Amino acid sequence: MTTPFYVSPEQVMKDRADYARKGIARGRSLVAIECADGIVMVAENPSKTLNKVSEIYDRIAFAGVGKYNEFQMLRNAGVRLADQKGYAYSREDVVANELANTYAQSLGQVFTNEMKPFEVEILVAQVGTTAAEDEIFHILYDGTVMDEDDYCILGGNKEEIEEKLKNGFEKDMTLAQAITLGANSLRTDSETPIDTAQLEVGYLDRSATRRCFKRMKKDELEEIF
Repeated sequence: MTTPFYVSPEQVMKDRADYARKGIARGRSLVAIECADGIVMVAENPSKTLNKVSEIYDRIAFAGVGKYNEFQMLRNAGVRLADQKGYAYSREDVVANELANTYAQSLGQVFTNEMKPFEVEILVAQVGTTAAEDEIFHILYDGTVMDEDDYCILGGNKEEIEEKLKNGFEKDMTLAQAITLGANSLRTDSETPIDTAQLEVGYLDRSATRRCFKRMKKDELEEIF
């Protein structure tokens, strides 16, 4: 009888992590920024129909980078979960914290037990009535959850993008200022004008009473840039 091929658990986890990171790196980046008017999400996305940024519930938004079909499946599951809880209990009981933890458990289970991990990084954001109540949760492919402050970066060259955000971020920026900062942080060539056709921008409007998610149209972006 031949000896079965052995691979250490550490090596298996490392290989899965490397596989997921490479898949995510092939996609384009996304940033979320807190501002006076709410939470802005800016993504590099030339597609007109495949959205990286979407609504989950009244004051909660979802964003993802990496493999589109995988983070879209996660978003749909989050929408169903939020709708069920809001219907069974109260709309105020649907919070980003619980959704983020549910996503983390699902991604962690897949990463640990399945042959192929999800090639995604996702974000769950909830806007509060004040900036101090805003919540941004960054969930990695292995189920790791990070509670972010001020801004969050998904995918891409994070070091370069973070440096631009750190230098340009200010508390209580306007919506237009936050969108401009997000778009500039994603640019690889500062000499080239910003192409609004390559951007997808959504935001959670702090002043809205119920459904807070709004999507910026091309003509609105052109007015900013």
